[in-house]
Amino acid sequence: MRKQLKFKNQVAELQHVNLFVEEICDELGLDMELQMNLNLALEEVVSNVIFYAYPEGTTADIELLAEYDGKVLTLVLSDQGKHFDPTAKEDPDPDVHPADRELGGMGIYIVKNIMNEVTYQRLEGRNLLTMKKEITETRQL
Repeated sequence: MRKQLKFKNQVAELQHVNLFVEEICDELGLDMELQMNLNLALEEVVSNVIFYAYPEGTTADIELLAEYDGKVLTLVLSDQGKHFDPTAKEDPDPDVHPADRELGGMGIYIVKNIMNEVTYQRLEGRNLLTMKKEITETRQL
């Protein structure tokens, strides 16, 4: 399976990302818990691109590629926004009370805990965030 979604850097576009995830999960026969987790992970990383990758008022395209090889679902988020490696930030201590914690970093921490692997690279002026999730069970239709 290989699917691609192209959308604009606008908050309203998050609904398209959610529908894209739902479509993938339905096609692969994934359970609702995994679908909700994938939606959470993607909403977090896509929101970061929408809010922080481009100067305010700039409209740009974001691409999301999904591939499933029978064992691993790979999601690649691609944008031409400013260079930012979310994986470079040290993970926050989840045991520290939120009021005492430094701002930022919890989103990518959550993504790293949902996905099995999260990597970043900057290639030809594009941010590429690759997230992999091992799929142990599907109910292929």
